[in-house]
Order: sequence, then structure tokens, then C-alpha cells
Amino acid sequence: MVDVGVGVRARVTLLDGFGVQLGAGGASSALEELPHGVQRLIAHLCLSGRPPRSTVAGQLWPEVSEEHAHGSLRSALWRLQKAAPGLVTVSAGRLSLADGVRVDVRELDDWVRRVRDPRSGLEDVELPDAGLLGELLPGWYDDWVMLERERVRQVRMHALEQVAVRLAAAGRYGDALQAAYAAVRAEPLRESAHRTVVRVHLTEGNVAEALRVYEQFRALLADEIGARPSEHMARLVRSIRPLQPVVR
Repeated sequence: MVDVGVGVRARVTLLDGFGVQLGAGGASSALEELPHGVQRLIAHLCLSGRPPRSTVAGQLWPEVSEEHAHGSLRSALWRLQKAAPGLVTVSAGRLSLADGVRVDVRELDDWVRRVRDPRSGLEDVELPDAGLLGELLPGWYDDWVMLERERVRQVRMHALEQVAVRLAAAGRYGDALQAAYAAVRAEPLRESAHRTVVRVHLTEGNVAEALRVYEQFRALLADEIGARPSEHMARLVRSIRPLQPVVR
């Protein structure tokens, strides 16, 4: 048993899988083998803030009676208190993570907010660690997880594209391409990500690279879904040369 306590650092990871790290620095340790019900409780609080107990019980155990759901919640809280006392607090009928507990999804959201803020400097919007680019709770199929998974995917993709444009405008073309290709890797058929790569190459003056990216994306769309790039993307390269059919 590890005593988290007020002010002692803990970190919950939900991207690329669930994990809880207790302590800080050399004294940190992973919290292993938590029951899935306890993991779901922690994850729900990471994503929902400070919900009422009744809401948590209903969302985590929707298929059983209200009485049974509240009993399952009490059991999960008891198990969590045994494993990590103080990680979750109960106040006025509401549950929340203790103050100071870090969550990777919240760190990602903080980065996205900085990206969207025009007052942020480039030093405030550097690409996040690779761990923040993973899928939210892969293999979990609760409705509340899948909704949040899609939200995380969308806001991160838009932020990566926006950062790439800002970095290219500042002349940091290598970093801009790194951000743009992070978006491409996350969603290979996302046109706006490929458009961002093309824009970075054009901003740097690499016309041949821009055309190559366009042609590769056009072939990928044709192979995967039998579609063509939008007119929006075609306009990016139309002024360079007349577009020729892809050689297949």
C-alpha cells in the first residue's frame, strides 16, 4: 500500500493505455494490478472532473440497478483506498482526484489551449512528448470513453496542424514537418494533415517535395477509398504545374 497523501505527486496515464505512477523522481512507483472497476473509476474522474457519486455509479455500471451500481462504486472506492489512500477525494457527494494529481489527457488539453492562444510563444507550443500522441484507453469500449477518445483525437489533430503552420511561418521547417507528419501518422487519410505537409514544403520553397506529397496522397486515396483530393488541396499545387494523372 502506498500513501499518496495531500501534496504528494501522482500521475495517471490514459493515452496508450491505463497506468498510475505514485510519488516523484527516484521514489516513484507504478501502481500495479488494479481491478478493472477501479481503473474505470480513476479514468472516469480523470475525464469528467468532479461529478456527483450518482452520476459516476450510473455511468460506470449502467446495466444494473441503482442500488447495485452504488454498491459497486463503494466497493471500487474501498479497493482504491486500500491501494492508494488519498488519490480520490469525496466531498459534498462528489468525487474528484486529489489536488496535485497529474493526468496526461489534461496535460494534452493544456498544450492544445496554448496552441490556440495567439499570445503563446513558440516555446509554449513545442511538440508534446510522444506519450501524449497515443490513443485514449485503447481496447476500452464504454460510451463515455469512446466519446472522449474522438474528442481527444480531433483536438490533437487540429493542434498539430496549427503548430506546424506556426513553426513554418517562423522558419522552423524541420520542426514544422515533424508536427505535420505526426498528424499524418495518426490519421493517414486525413486530407488537412497532408495539406499541411504540402504547405510547409511550399513555404520552404521545396516545390518538388510538395508535388511528391500531393501525388502520394492522391494515390493513397484512390487505393483506399476510390476518391480524389478535394479542390481545396488541388489548388495548393495547381499554380505550380498542370496536374497529371498518377502513374499506377
